[in-house]
Amino acid sequence: MSKLLKILGIAFVALIAIIILLPFGTINAGERGVRLRFGAVSGDIVGEGLYFRIPLIESVVPVDVKILKEQVDSTAASKDLQTVNTTVAVNFHLEPEKVTQIYKEIGTDYKSRLIDPALQEAVKASTAKYTAEELITKRELVRDDIKSHLIDKLNPRGILVDDFNIVNFDFSQAFNEAIEAKVTAEQSALAAKNKLEQIKFEAEQNIAEARGKAEALRVESEALKSNPQIIQLRAIEKWDGVLPKVTGGATPLVDIKTIGQ
Repeated sequence: MSKLLKILGIAFVALIAIIILLPFGTINAGERGVRLRFGAVSGDIVGEGLYFRIPLIESVVPVDVKILKEQVDSTAASKDLQTVNTTVAVNFHLEPEKVTQIYKEIGTDYKSRLIDPALQEAVKASTAKYTAEELITKRELVRDDIKSHLIDKLNPRGILVDDFNIVNFDFSQAFNEAIEAKVTAEQSALAAKNKLEQIKFEAEQNIAEARGKAEALRVESEALKSNPQIIQLRAIEKWDGVLPKVTGGATPLVDIKTIGQ
């Protein structure tokens, strides 16, 4: 029994030794390997796939070079000294050719050591350029400004900015109430203006209609003056064809003979 345990112990040690001394390894897709020699960066970048290392002397650390996301919350002051709470997100990736530089200077904790501070600095610098209201009305301009700051800060370090977004702006309750009051006032003013325009339009329609009627009366009056027979024609148009039974000797309003001529 003791002999069996001794054999199993030797086999286990041998297996551990094989694993440690195994000279081959692989780098997955979307990664690069940083080769270390006695724990120091050798400067060699290992690409995707199978690689060879010298056992006990070299090791390879995989580094992700795919597009990653980092989101942070930042508090800053606007140009008009309003407190602004901002949530921002950046998409980035490590420049594959500079992974050894990044690992040597920063290590693998580059998010908290480099990206987060750069985001905080960029947000504060850009927020201070605009009033609180401008941060809302010029959101895209603010976003581009912050992104430009990030690119200047991170790209030289081998961290490439792919995209940047302002997730949310949050202001104090007093400012939000002031904005709401302003919007309400503007909407009321617009409604009053539209009502005034409607009244003005209706008044102009009435004036135009009155002018049309007055012109029609004037034309009709002129026509009656120049041709009195029009009165008889109008009477005929309204006559039902029945003569009055009692005329009292008066001359009928319509002179049939005259009309027939």
